[in-house]
Amino acid sequence: MGIAGEIADDWQAALAALVWLGEAGADEAISETALNRYDLAPEPSGPRVAAAPSPDVPVPADDPVGAARASAAAATTLEELRAAIARYPHCDLKKGARNTVFADGNPAARVLLLGEAPGADEDREGRPFVGRAGQLLDRMFATIGLSRTSPDAESALYITNVMPWRPPGNRDPEPAEIAMMLPFVERHIALVDPQVIVVLGNTPLFALTGAKGILRARGTWTQALGKPMLPMTHPAYLLRNPSAKREAWADLLSLQARLR
Repeated sequence: MGIAGEIADDWQAALAALVWLGEAGADEAISETALNRYDLAPEPSGPRVAAAPSPDVPVPADDPVGAARASAAAATTLEELRAAIARYPHCDLKKGARNTVFADGNPAARVLLLGEAPGADEDREGRPFVGRAGQLLDRMFATIGLSRTSPDAESALYITNVMPWRPPGNRDPEPAEIAMMLPFVERHIALVDPQVIVVLGNTPLFALTGAKGILRARGTWTQALGKPMLPMTHPAYLLRNPSAKREAWADLLSLQARLR
């Protein structure tokens, strides 16, 4: 093979190992001193939002869902909701996250995209869908004239997730974790008040409907929270299964027709 071939093989093996470690959640180099993530309270990247005063509402210590429901109901603006989520103490995912990933895009948009949970890139940057899946998502919706950066509500997108904190190793959120955050999701959608909800993947489908099976549900319009809802496969699934992009294109055309 020769020295050049051996070097190329070593480089490919090292790259594959690095990618595998990143997907497993080991996305930082260790330091000489121990680091306790549970003691960290990092400042979120992106625009700072002033924390709203803690609302004077009962917070049951033994009822995380009830506490979430009370806190979400007290939020009258998106800024207050973001602060309420950041204060919420009952979800352990928060302890291992760098950032609370709230939302991105134009709150006046007709279309709200609801994803699953932040990945490593999103946790690092503090915004949803900024990694490879997010880049694909942007390209997908650009084909029908929609963008998270558009100031025009007619062509804008608003993007958020069911979970605001990254699950370790990018695992699926557990039902109890989804239940805790659902009151915040429902309040989020009520405050934005989109014309259409698009759920991306199994987690948001389950959160809003109680059903699973995104491959069966995708492309079929239904109702959630009193609004038309279109299930679509998550862009990460499309990266792993490029042949499924044909169905995703059909779903995009269906959304475009609905908006017209």
